[in-house]
Amino acid sequence: MTSTYLASKQRYEILDGLRGVAAMIVVATHLFEFYSPTTFERLFNHGYLAVDFFFVLSGFVIGYAYDDRWDRMTTWDFFKRRLVRLHPMLVLGTLIGAALFYFGAGAAFPELIDVPWWKMLLMTLLGCLMIPALTSWDIRGWSEMNSLNGATWSLTWEYLANILYALAIRRFNKVLLMIFVFISAFFTLDVALNINIFGLLSDRKDAAFTLIGGWCITPEQLYIGATRLLYPFFAGLLISRMHKLIKIKGGFYWCSLLIFVILTMPRIGGETHMWMNGAYEAFCVLILFPLIVSIGAGSEIAGKRSVAVCKFLGEISYPLYVTHFPLIYMQIAWAKRFPDAPLGTHITVCVFVFILAVAIAYACLKLYDEPVREWLKQRVLHKKSKTIKQSIV
Repeated sequence: MTSTYLASKQRYEILDGLRGVAAMIVVATHLFEFYSPTTFERLFNHGYLAVDFFFVLSGFVIGYAYDDRWDRMTTWDFFKRRLVRLHPMLVLGTLIGAALFYFGAGAAFPELIDVPWWKMLLMTLLGCLMIPALTSWDIRGWSEMNSLNGATWSLTWEYLANILYALAIRRFNKVLLMIFVFISAFFTLDVALNINIFGLLSDRKDAAFTLIGGWCITPEQLYIGATRLLYPFFAGLLISRMHKLIKIKGGFYWCSLLIFVILTMPRIGGETHMWMNGAYEAFCVLILFPLIVSIGAGSEIAGKRSVAVCKFLGEISYPLYVTHFPLIYMQIAWAKRFPDAPLGTHITVCVFVFILAVAIAYACLKLYDEPVREWLKQRVLHKKSKTIKQSIV
């Protein structure tokens, strides 16, 4: 098979826009987490489910972009394309986290002041190479896979999904894929409803009956992370292969509203009926997120302004997700240092950090991500001997 360059397919603009909507809610969720002692009181309570929505989107987009291209590319070609798309921003996000690391030292992160510079640089290298850190390597105190940029834990699972797709899942027929969808749905129910049939879930206290988790290398967290990846990714891939899309008028706005409601929904059931929250989260992941993707892919968007909004949200979504968390560390450190500051001051700081995160993400997109990816495409993907003017993301 001749290695050739395959250009991009036409994008689903609504899905791009929805990804941006979810990414912004993630930032808001992280900004307000510090002010909520438990998940029962958290503002934007289900913002973490945005990750599960991202995985559904990923499965759909990967299937749409690559399923019919394997006669024109090798597995290595696929990996190169995905690395060109994902890795430049991952590296920059880690470097931003490294640059801000010691500025977060204080009451919120007391361990930082004692972290030697060489260990921080080692964690920077691991983060740039997407090598998840063991809990014993943690330098922040949160046992994250990447202590410099904790939000990249989901990208570890995203990379794994891409590897599994290229090596095996792409060969699944629809029947086998549906079987895996049903099997992985059981895992989702096992975690969300705290069934714990495999005995891997500990007493998660206020995180019980939720899908919270997946960012540490422990048996429990790895099980939760794999569970959060498998059903959404398989479901998204199945939607792309079944071509069962739903078209409605105003699809982008209705789906955006639904995503907002889902992710900001308060904790359901309280401390006495926690199973109700698990049922809600399972319903969102198993039913609503695939439905939203089906509507988003099947609907059309009209009007230059709406198209521009979706384009902006889609372009900024990945840079925003990858770069915002180092700012969250700083915001948490400030809030811990000045807990008695007026409420208006705390709100102002949160709003400022949100705007700053969006501005930094946009600057990273235009000044770094797009130029670097274009350079890498020319150096890594294009072949002087032959260029095929067909698309692939």
